[in-house]
Amino acid sequence: MDLLGFTPKYITFDCYGTLTNFQMTGAVLPLIVDRMAPEDTETFLKDFRAYRMDEVLGPFKLYPQVLRDSWQRACNRWRIQFRPSDVDAIVAALGSWGPHADVPAALEKLASAYPLVILSNAVDSILAHNIEKLGVEFHRVLTAEQARAYKPRYQAFEYMLDQLDVDRDEILHVSSHIWYDLIPAHDLRIRHKVYVNRGYDPSTPFYEYAETSDLGGVPPLLGI
Repeated sequence: MDLLGFTPKYITFDCYGTLTNFQMTGAVLPLIVDRMAPEDTETFLKDFRAYRMDEVLGPFKLYPQVLRDSWQRACNRWRIQFRPSDVDAIVAALGSWGPHADVPAALEKLASAYPLVILSNAVDSILAHNIEKLGVEFHRVLTAEQARAYKPRYQAFEYMLDQLDVDRDEILHVSSHIWYDLIPAHDLRIRHKVYVNRGYDPSTPFYEYAETSDLGGVPPLLGI
């Protein structure tokens, strides 16, 4: 996708993974390292991720509860004891995560030309700590808590469009997640998209986006 010549009213971003360095593996490994064989930890992490993806499709609940229920399901599957303190440790870690190294400089360039918006699968109170670490002012910070729906639910994106009072062709949406962001954005005919390929998902060009390996590649796509 060629974005040169396109002037978005807003650039909208996913936060966790795209801007904030999503360090779930580092948070989880100390909780399971002595509870299963080392060769099983990667599969456990994949199961925990899959359960989180499944949980956000059900009836709305705040993200700490999503984590709690996903952790319960992963523990049940692996027949290890569910410990509420493990979930408390993961929730506490979320707000401590800072940006990927490439993010602050790229955001500063983009913020000099466009209003920036975040749409995150988060609760307001935790996300505020991550936003503080990004180093720029955002026009709006929108969350699943506000929308009462998580991406990839269309309701989350429709909430954002309504809040910004824009048409779908007037924004540029940037994410490092194919399933959570770029597939539903494509289906909703949000035409201008950038995939920041950090390795979470395989590149899937069918969904019609520009692609870059880090956020530093986004400003040049817009001629900045």
